[in-house]
Amino acid sequence: MMAPPVKSGPRYNQMINVPKVRVIDENGENLGVMYTREAIEQAADVGLDLVEVSPNADPPVCKFLDVGKFRYEAQKKANLARKSQKTQEIKEIKMRPNIDDHDYETKMRNVVKFIGEGDKVKITLRFRGRELSHQQLGMNLLRKVQDDVAEIAKVEAFPRMEGRQMLMVLAPK
Repeated sequence: MMAPPVKSGPRYNQMINVPKVRVIDENGENLGVMYTREAIEQAADVGLDLVEVSPNADPPVCKFLDVGKFRYEAQKKANLARKSQKTQEIKEIKMRPNIDDHDYETKMRNVVKFIGEGDKVKITLRFRGRELSHQQLGMNLLRKVQDDVAEIAKVEAFPRMEGRQMLMVLAPK
């Protein structure tokens, strides 16, 4: 035998299973503490439902509302909150140890733009061939990057080698 499906959202009318509730009418007036059955009847008289708005209070607070409208408003509020939420992405900038000044400036403009948008930036320095024996050049370049963005970003992961690559992660301050 399966259990009945669990209803999500606020409890209302017969779902409220406490003997007494604090009641607020449709105009926001406090009617005081009364028996749940009595409150349900009063709500029905004005053509509304008794909806539990604060179940953890003692006694629980209930309001005269239209359940469908209440759920719709709650769903709209949740969707708006989800839409306005910004996820932080990790953008990657790839460089080489012997990068030219102009190329470096272009990459740095992108780093500043990404950090300004609130994203983290992963700087990857790829070594090829003989460059691998001159890792200090890569460290110097990453130190220069670190100094150039010191006002707007902090180093989240300090430079480290992973195979033929040196990585560093910057995060907005």
